[in-house]
Amino acid sequence: MDTIASLFSFITTPVSWVIVQFHTVYGALFGDDTGWAWGLSIVSLVILIRICLIPLFVKQIKATRAMQTLQPEMKKIQERYKNDKQRQSEEMMKLYKETGTNPLSSCLPILAQSPFFFALYHVLNSIANNDTVGVINDRLLESAQQAHIFGAPLAAKFTDSSSDVAALDASLTTVRIVTAVMILLMSASQFYTQRQLMTKNVDTTVKTPFMQQQKMLMYVFPIMFAVFGINFPVGVLVYWLTTNVWTMGQQMYVIHNNPTPGSKAQASYLERLYKRVTHHGKTRGRGEKAIVKAIVAKGRDRNEYERKFINGLIKAGLAAQADGTVVKSEVTTVAETEDGTPATSTPKRQQPKRQSKSRRQSGASHGGAGGAKTTDDSGAKTSLSKSDGPQDAKPTGGKPASGGKPASGGKSTSGGTRSKAQSGRKGPQRPKSPSKK
Repeated sequence: MDTIASLFSFITTPVSWVIVQFHTVYGALFGDDTGWAWGLSIVSLVILIRICLIPLFVKQIKATRAMQTLQPEMKKIQERYKNDKQRQSEEMMKLYKETGTNPLSSCLPILAQSPFFFALYHVLNSIANNDTVGVINDRLLESAQQAHIFGAPLAAKFTDSSSDVAALDASLTTVRIVTAVMILLMSASQFYTQRQLMTKNVDTTVKTPFMQQQKMLMYVFPIMFAVFGINFPVGVLVYWLTTNVWTMGQQMYVIHNNPTPGSKAQASYLERLYKRVTHHGKTRGRGEKAIVKAIVAKGRDRNEYERKFINGLIKAGLAAQADGTVVKSEVTTVAETEDGTPATSTPKRQQPKRQSKSRRQSGASHGGAGGAKTTDDSGAKTSLSKSDGPQDAKPTGGKPASGGKPASGGKSTSGGTRSKAQSGRKGPQRPKSPSKK
């Protein structure tokens, strides 16, 4: 660790200068030689560094989400060129170039913070060895050696011997208890940060190897911090615990306000957003407008949580616009089903069922046998049965009666009338033409 820290000795002067400036402020409040003055100086150094790294953190979030969306394509490339590692690497680099993503972007905050971490370790290690470093002169060195945090000196380590701890005017038991508690808190905060990222802010609809790697790191990182932590001075443990707490709070803020699409955190966020929008009738703030704008732009590619949100607005009489605003809807809007296809909210008009030919004939025959008649609006009766007999039908009485009545008592023979429905033909029947002899 000392060898690695010496590589970053060029940055120890700026780091020590920042610590001294904060110590001047806190020393006026709590005293120059107190652990509060030196401990809060280290905490303030962390906060200052993390504020400067916020742009890199935003870039890290975008890079992580871009990598998550590329996982299916990466898996296809791996399966397609599983026997050709060189071609697989070329296709991966081509995919990164086309999409504008960089796998190292997700590590930018850690990489950018590493020089400050090792510089602080070098400063505290020099204080433990009674060596001046950077802008810390002999007076400040003596003051830092007298500073204790909960009874443990800033430069003391868990692995120090009793003689080393006694030289710093402290007890070995106290040092080990304080360092052990700080190491446990440091590892627990790291584990919780990684766990909330895996359980709440990961798209559950896509199962990729990236998720398995993150799950493995969730257990590996805390163990690594616990192993390395026993070699860290108390001041470095304060630094690392503070940066872990900052990361945890920053991660909670991002998950609460800008969750990953398709994750459980997005479902909870859209439920809260739906309640706020329906209550106020509009979106408030640029953050809400940006979320709604992104959902509207997806169209048919929305996930189930986003479709549920849009359909909820429709049922509430609201409509999401392309610019992210929400307005009252005066027209019935088409909602979306589970698979993203449009589904109207009004019921469809039912069409009459078609009857088979045999059923139509049987229904018509029952109506004709009973001599069914209908009455129109003018009151005239119309008969469905055919009154004209065939031309070749012969009367039984010899001469036909006047008025077109049949000769046999005014009744026609059974073969004289035929129903339209019984004949099975539509419209009036054409009379038979006389046969030519």
